[in-house]
Amino acid sequence: MLITYHGHSEFLVELSDGRRVLFDPFPAQVGYPLHRVKADVVVISHHHFDHDYVDKVDGKPVVVDTEGTHSPLPGISLRGVSAFHDKEQGSKRGSILCFTLEAEWLKILHLGDLGEVPDERLREQLFMPDILLIPVGGTYTLDAKEAAETISLLQPRITIPMHYRNERGGFEVLTTLRPFLDAVAPLTASTQPLLRVTREDLSQQPRLVELEIR
Repeated sequence: MLITYHGHSEFLVELSDGRRVLFDPFPAQVGYPLHRVKADVVVISHHHFDHDYVDKVDGKPVVVDTEGTHSPLPGISLRGVSAFHDKEQGSKRGSILCFTLEAEWLKILHLGDLGEVPDERLREQLFMPDILLIPVGGTYTLDAKEAAETISLLQPRITIPMHYRNERGGFEVLTTLRPFLDAVAPLTASTQPLLRVTREDLSQQPRLVELEIR
């Protein structure tokens, strides 16, 4: 399995047979260069403009954007769990879906624009993913300290931060990655162009990975 980060909350997961799952495609307004992406499945955590730009996706992908369990293609399972986009029970920004992708004996959890530290109900449904994709930039999502707390609650094997500002792009109101890295210290990030992982080598991977934007 190969995981590539495009910036913001957009990740491309490529399976060993070449099939591709794309999470939360963004438009040019986010600030990163816009590029076409080929995908077989597109997963949408919520329908805000910066997370559901399916028009940039080539092919005829299956779009998954609803709560519950889905099997869009053989060997690919997705489960969407509802959570809040803010700390006021959704009164400010509504709800989002946290999606767990299961394929090739791995579980990848994409938290979308999660705005609340998981309570016990949510924790039970999201607990112990192999790979956690977590927002850390604050304002619209978890901030650095809340993200660190969420990691402790969910206990992933590998964590990859997302939804923060950097020199390539991102909303000005978001923080950079630095506050998050400070919050999870002494854990340090391994910077990689992409993450290639299998079930067999999962235990040998770094616990925290900063993926370069590609």
